[in-house]
Amino acid sequence: MRTKRELGAAIARQRRAALVVNAHSRRGRRLYESARARLVTAGFTLVADHPVDRPGELPARLAQAADSGADLLVAGGGDGTLGTAARLLAHRDIALGLLPLGTTNNFARTVGVPLDLDAAVAVLTVGTVIDVDLGLVGELRFANHVGVGLSADVMLRTPARLKRLTGRVAYPVTALALLAGHRPLRVTLRAEGVVRELRTHQLYVANGGFQAGRPITADANADDRLLVAYPVGGSTRRGLLRETARNALTGHRRSLGDEPFLAVGELLVETDRPAQVEVDGELCGTTPIRVGLDANALRVMAPAGTPDR
Repeated sequence: MRTKRELGAAIARQRRAALVVNAHSRRGRRLYESARARLVTAGFTLVADHPVDRPGELPARLAQAADSGADLLVAGGGDGTLGTAARLLAHRDIALGLLPLGTTNNFARTVGVPLDLDAAVAVLTVGTVIDVDLGLVGELRFANHVGVGLSADVMLRTPARLKRLTGRVAYPVTALALLAGHRPLRVTLRAEGVVRELRTHQLYVANGGFQAGRPITADANADDRLLVAYPVGGSTRRGLLRETARNALTGHRRSLGDEPFLAVGELLVETDRPAQVEVDGELCGTTPIRVGLDANALRVMAPAGTPDR
């Protein structure tokens, strides 16, 4: 396993990269050729090149790219695509390059990669290799968050036909429909000698610094050895809607030391009844769950000067 400096030097010198783009999405399909052309113009030799039209094939294509001999795997897509790549590349001697082509792009924002395609490619050419943490639920690693409550119920119950017809709009439509009959959870968080009890329709445990494309707090990031647990609202449905809007508008002014955030390295989440759990947008069983950290698990290309612990 090379050091980060050695890996970064190999990327700069040899420019051997593999490209995988989720071309199933409208934006990925439209920008794939542009991304490929920009990488070639920047001097990269693409030892593997996979536009993926079928989402189910994405893990296999990423695995092929990771085994291609490249020093850099460039993944283009949204948080689902980049999260899948992050899990695959954990503790491997290859860096992940990010082309944020999704809607919220939480992971790219956390790492500091710009959303503009030209600027993101520039990070791959003149950036630096850093280590970031990944979260853990059992053996499953995640880049962004764990959701317990309404968000997981939405993933479970959104009709496939509605998703095909409306895309991402299907999720808030389903959330509003479910909220009318949704019962709040009584949640117990146990972490490092602290026990916190609360009632809420939605709990998040975040590894990164962004949720829904907005900052969680001003001081949360993916390289701080911390998970951030927080409820969205209390037991009322109106409170959930109010706090969702408040978090989006004021996250950049809040701190991890503020209520209702609990910043710890590991925690146990229990609920008064089994509740669905989603991990980076994928269903992953029910509560209780233990959430931990895999520190410095992933090597990522980040803008030059990005702090690295």
